[in-house]
Amino acid sequence: MRLLLQIVTGALIVGYPLAVFFGLQWLPPGTVALMLCIALVLRLALQCQQVKAMMAPIIVGIGLTAASFIAKEQQWLLYYPVVINVSMLALFGYSLKRGPSMIERLARLKEPNLPATAITYLRTVTKLWCGLFIFNGAMAWYTASYATLAVWTWYNGLIAYLLIGAMFAGEWLYRTFWLKKHD
Repeated sequence: MRLLLQIVTGALIVGYPLAVFFGLQWLPPGTVALMLCIALVLRLALQCQQVKAMMAPIIVGIGLTAASFIAKEQQWLLYYPVVINVSMLALFGYSLKRGPSMIERLARLKEPNLPATAITYLRTVTKLWCGLFIFNGAMAWYTASYATLAVWTWYNGLIAYLLIGAMFAGEWLYRTFWLKKHD
């Protein structure tokens, strides 16, 4: 049952923009907000012993969806992608300050014995990720504040994921060749 709840709540969080868009097509904002709030509360309960770094954005998401439910206003729902990007920026930025950088940590999962020359490169890549989170966060804020629900959904439910996927795939591919060249 726990695994099923993790899958369902995880899918709702990843598909949050689509859940908001389609939910608001057929349901009042308060109902959509309540359903998303319950999903986030469940996710928090399931995740409390796992990834502690993602607890803060879930708690803020609960606050946004609860505020939307209370106010019966959809606008609060639209700012959750901003929270996610700010949280990721904080996580990656903190890793630059305290070390090792987030991308170095991820790279070491596959290649524990990285050459010393890779550390500077991986710090630079972490900075590029920070730049992407700043851009995505700014676009999420702009679309939540000034765009239509359809534009918000296109950006936050598709374009942002494509940008993250392209960055991930491109960086991984480049890093693979870079490590072979510098080995």
